[in-house]
Amino acid sequence: MSWFEGFDEDVFHVNGTEIFARFGGDRSRPALLLLHGFLETHAAWHRIAQRLKDEFFVVAADLRGYGDSLKEPGAADHGNYSKRTMAADMAAVMHSLRMDNFSVCGHDRGARVAHRLALDYPDAVARLCLIDVVPTLDLYENTSMELARHYFHWFFLIQPAPLPELMIGPNAKALLHMILGGWGAGGLGAIEPQAMAEYERCFCRSESIHASCEDFRASAGIDLVHDRESRERGDKIACDTLVLSGQQGLVHQLFDARALWQAQCAKPVDYRTLPCGHYMAEELPQDTALALRGFFL
Repeated sequence: MSWFEGFDEDVFHVNGTEIFARFGGDRSRPALLLLHGFLETHAAWHRIAQRLKDEFFVVAADLRGYGDSLKEPGAADHGNYSKRTMAADMAAVMHSLRMDNFSVCGHDRGARVAHRLALDYPDAVARLCLIDVVPTLDLYENTSMELARHYFHWFFLIQPAPLPELMIGPNAKALLHMILGGWGAGGLGAIEPQAMAEYERCFCRSESIHASCEDFRASAGIDLVHDRESRERGDKIACDTLVLSGQQGLVHQLFDARALWQAQCAKPVDYRTLPCGHYMAEELPQDTALALRGFFL
């Protein structure tokens, strides 16, 4: 892809799976791992990666089950799509790149992986940025009618296979466009045609649809087990943490994201909002890159 000019790419055989990633920049600079969200791939970071490659060694990876990473069938307990497993994937990728100390920025599903990565690998994660999410446990425990109406997929995708897969299959592109267009402040206009073509190519396949469902099934089950265990132990995010929310997004409107994340962090949370919807990195790439540069450097 032309917008990743100067970046290398590879498939990493780690943690019993295959993870696709692009990486570039100066290896002597701080390492920064970028993790995408639902329906997207590492391509969501294309504008950010180009803006940060001179100050960081940037790694943009496809989560397990997304993009060009392996899409394996879900296990009975959905554990192979747990955020703990996905976090282990990313820790192994960074270790393969000889980057054992790094910062992480995650958006949407990627932020949930980043959250678990910071909890499970505190010695590896130097700084953490979470974009437009609240903790999974808090979201499920504070479900309202308005949340369920807008986040219908959180409850639809977790239904037992193969019901969601069968219903999405013939309409995958329509679902993709509806969600990407509905959650961003500017509709589909913020997403470049090259990126949209990648999202369509990667999502509109039966194995990708199943993997996405498994991601959410894990969040409604085994992820909650892991999160409750962490809270019972008193585990906190140990590193400096930046939380970014879109002013026009549902997270900012329905939740006190600052308070919810502060409860999970050992240090004061740096909370900021930007005038955008859910897809911050694509709607406001310059502002997002400036925020990340200022926090991670």
